[in-house]
Amino acid sequence: MRTDTPVTRTLAIETLAIDTHEQVIHVTDPATGLNAFIAIHDTSMGPALGGCRFWPFASDEEALADVLRLSRGMTFKNILAGLPHGGGKAVIIGDPRKIGTPALFRAFGEAMNTLEGRYTTGEDVGVSVADMQHVRETTPYVSGLDSGPAASGDPSPLTARGVVAGMRAALEHRYGLASFDRVKVGVQGLGHVGFALCGLLHRLGAQLTVADLNETQLRRAVTEFGATVAAPDDILAARVDILAPCALGGILNPHSLPRIAAPIIAGSANNQLSDDEVGDMLWRADILYAPDYVINAGGVINVAAESSGHYDKRQVMRQVCRIGGTLQGIFARAKCEDRSPHRIADEIALERLRAARALQTAA
Repeated sequence: MRTDTPVTRTLAIETLAIDTHEQVIHVTDPATGLNAFIAIHDTSMGPALGGCRFWPFASDEEALADVLRLSRGMTFKNILAGLPHGGGKAVIIGDPRKIGTPALFRAFGEAMNTLEGRYTTGEDVGVSVADMQHVRETTPYVSGLDSGPAASGDPSPLTARGVVAGMRAALEHRYGLASFDRVKVGVQGLGHVGFALCGLLHRLGAQLTVADLNETQLRRAVTEFGATVAAPDDILAARVDILAPCALGGILNPHSLPRIAAPIIAGSANNQLSDDEVGDMLWRADILYAPDYVINAGGVINVAAESSGHYDKRQVMRQVCRIGGTLQGIFARAKCEDRSPHRIADEIALERLRAARALQTAA
């Protein structure tokens, strides 16, 4: 592995002044087509950890807004998961099927080195384990690999397992149920996490309704899990017990909310709420929402264990299962205070973050 490779001659790195974040850089490399933003939100709890998303954003401005939002979410996610890490995120602009070459990922790795270990990356939407292996060729600050002394591979199955733990907490809180038998679940998005989630739920006896633009994945879900297919525009209105958004964010907004029929929303997608007010609207509509950055923390728990250099699968599984307990506490406090669970989760995360910053300042 080469970690001392000099920055390519065409790689340019611009530091952006963003008051809400510790460090944000814009990375471009005309030779490979790389155009990316890397954001470190906060490192009070430890080095930043968060995935790299590869997406055809409409503009640099849209990509920057996404990386700022996602990196802040990673800080909150890592805090509530009990990890010794702050939050960071990277986004690469473009269609990964067209420009996602090994050379581009190696250039991205070179840019990662300029952060000197303050941020470790991994897979996210549009990025595979194989892609991260190419990043690893030029930087050590990568997790979620399938080779190496502490490699654990694709973290998606652990994310799915954490979502199941969160769903179980929601079912128990809402209905007093301890089983998924004949529980109806609508899964929006059959990517790595969504498909793994369907497999787990099917084995637990749930009845699945699924939606995705990928016809191959839909056929697989029907064949392997006996799922019912809904059109992408109809899944939100499906008559299910749990709605699981597992695609991109912003799906819960003032326009979609009136269509939602499920009494519980619990899925793996990041940034599901278009804004905080939507979370309050869900609460007033008597819809129990599992805050996304709490319920989808299974993957980052797995990645954090790998990045420590001492990966213990059983310990990771125990920590992922604790997601259910964390949500039970959030739901109980939300009910007691008559406030949305996302407000409670934010408050807990901010309390812990302020305490960590105070200790850091005192030291």
